[in-house]
Amino acid sequence: MTDPIADMLTRLRNSLAVSKTEVVLPYSKMKMGILGILKESGYISDFEVITRGKDMHYDQIKIILKYKKPRVPAIIHLKRVSTPGRRVYVTKSTLPTVLNNLGIAIISTSQGLMTNKDARKRKLGGEFICEIY
Repeated sequence: MTDPIADMLTRLRNSLAVSKTEVVLPYSKMKMGILGILKESGYISDFEVITRGKDMHYDQIKIILKYKKPRVPAIIHLKRVSTPGRRVYVTKSTLPTVLNNLGIAIISTSQGLMTNKDARKRKLGGEFICEIY
């Protein structure tokens, strides 16, 4: 797999489209950081790490999805912006606003992953990972 973040976003998008309650992904620190931001922002209910056992070859992450009403997901739009083949960087003055500041953009800065709002407060730029609303 060349882009595990795009894979995670696609799995989330597909699970929300068919109203699944949870989705399981392979573990990575970057995914944990993104999921922490999604939980903090109220887009997912919870997530946990499933450690490998005898039948699993690697650790996994189980995500419990959040719905506003039955079959109406909290996440409407997930878009990967920076890809391995085309990195997109933003400066502190060109930080994106997503859906007139109703959505969030996840930025990878020198101080870790954070939303565009936090990066604006700290006056940081970085790699524009994805946008969510």
